[in-house]
Amino acid sequence: MAQPTTSILCTELSFEWPDGTPVLDGFHLAVGPGRTGLIGLNGAGKSTLIRLIAGDLTPTSGTVRIAGEVAYLPQDLTLANDQRVDEALGIRAAREGLLAIESGDTDERHFTAVGDDWDVEERARATLDRLGLTALGLDRSTADLSGGEAVLLHLAALLLRRPDVLLLDEPTNNLDRVARTRLYEAVAGFPGVLLVVSHDRELLQHVDQIADLRGGEVTWYGGNFAAYEATLAAEQETAERLVRSAEADVRRQQRDLVQARIRSDRSASYGKKMAVTRNDPKIIAGGMKNRAQNTAGRLAGMHTDRLNDAKDRLTAAEEAVRDDAEIRIDLPRTAVPAGRTVLVLDRVRLAHGPAADLELRGPERIALIGRNGSGKSTLLRTIAGELAPVEGEVGVPVPMRYLPQRLDLLDGRLSVFGNVKAFAPAQSDNAVRARLARFLFRGARADQSAATLSGGERFRATLAALLLADPPPQLLMLDEPTNNLDLASMRQLTQALAGYRGALIVASHDLPFLRGLGITRWMELEGGELRTVDPR
Repeated sequence: MAQPTTSILCTELSFEWPDGTPVLDGFHLAVGPGRTGLIGLNGAGKSTLIRLIAGDLTPTSGTVRIAGEVAYLPQDLTLANDQRVDEALGIRAAREGLLAIESGDTDERHFTAVGDDWDVEERARATLDRLGLTALGLDRSTADLSGGEAVLLHLAALLLRRPDVLLLDEPTNNLDRVARTRLYEAVAGFPGVLLVVSHDRELLQHVDQIADLRGGEVTWYGGNFAAYEATLAAEQETAERLVRSAEADVRRQQRDLVQARIRSDRSASYGKKMAVTRNDPKIIAGGMKNRAQNTAGRLAGMHTDRLNDAKDRLTAAEEAVRDDAEIRIDLPRTAVPAGRTVLVLDRVRLAHGPAADLELRGPERIALIGRNGSGKSTLLRTIAGELAPVEGEVGVPVPMRYLPQRLDLLDGRLSVFGNVKAFAPAQSDNAVRARLARFLFRGARADQSAATLSGGERFRATLAALLLADPPPQLLMLDEPTNNLDLASMRQLTQALAGYRGALIVASHDLPFLRGLGITRWMELEGGELRTVDPR
């Protein structure tokens, strides 16, 4: 049977939350065979859309049609702690049926449980091996699995179902480098239709097309993320050139209109003066005046029309330019002299992790990498004073701030301004608002409640609170800062950190992001030790 040209079809799709907040209105989407990466700004509706397609949400109106069986990996994944691995994979009943049949029990219910899936155990082990979960026994409990292992196990369960359509929502969040590589391979080798919401640029290199959700509509780009960036850069260069041309045309039309009015006024004044000098009869003078006024009116109207047309072209050109605003800040008070000691770990042994010796001087930028569960967060929390080391000493002789993964530093009862003011109480209100504007919280947006912020906005507000704190931090530590950030927010984070002049420690699995920070030293936690490594 020929494969259908459309595997996912959304028609006149609308959705709003119970409080009346609209997300999609009359939305259309048609996804064909292959791998599609769905991108867009935080709050654009990507996760809502994929949940509607998966049937996890019910649309307010419109329809969703799927060709074949669909499988869905959600962003916020939880596994029951009392499950066995084979139960999480959905094959426990089939395994038990097989064991019963092999032991001589020919009860019909065992054959029903197995169905046609006589090699289910071999397929399950092969799928786990492919995803790097070889060590997981099928009888093992899921209670002690890491977050990354839980994601890969759930993906294995979906792949065992052999779905026609696979939906993934930010699947690489919290995965370490090894787990990410396994997931990339699974995506690249999936034979059906795949739709993945992601900000992971490496993952998006494995898709066949990019769907950019913006303003309630999708724009399509052929090829992977690198091709998308090249196409978008060319489009934006053209759009910006058209804006400059349209702006010049508006200025020219404004100048021509002013000059036309000046000429008209001069002509009218000259005609009136000549009529008086020649002592023309009133009827002739009136006729000449009317003709002059009509001519002036036509010229003014023509120039006004041209100006309005030029303004319309400028508006259209400006709309084609993306408004993914950039953060532009300079933080001189965070500067650290080159030889100044910023951090000392002296024979430190962590409560749930490795031993560590480290000295950090001046404005070094350290990338902290390692497998899930290796102790990266434990190390950062120990430096921040949230955990006490089992032995050894931690010295931080400079002002320090720590941004944890959970982003719980903001008080939801306060506005963005109120939160930042709490971190810098000695600063004047005007100074705080001026600095917040650099973080794209201008005017009323600075007075928005922290509880209502989107994920990207919340991260930006938290970062503003830390960087604008009093005293300013000369050591800044970030734990997996790119989780749940859209591509524009990741650019904004990189821009903000470019203006930071202190020492920086960033724990992340996102190598492209880390490379964009100007890292001076790469350190890996592996096998209970902290050591300097070459990221290549």
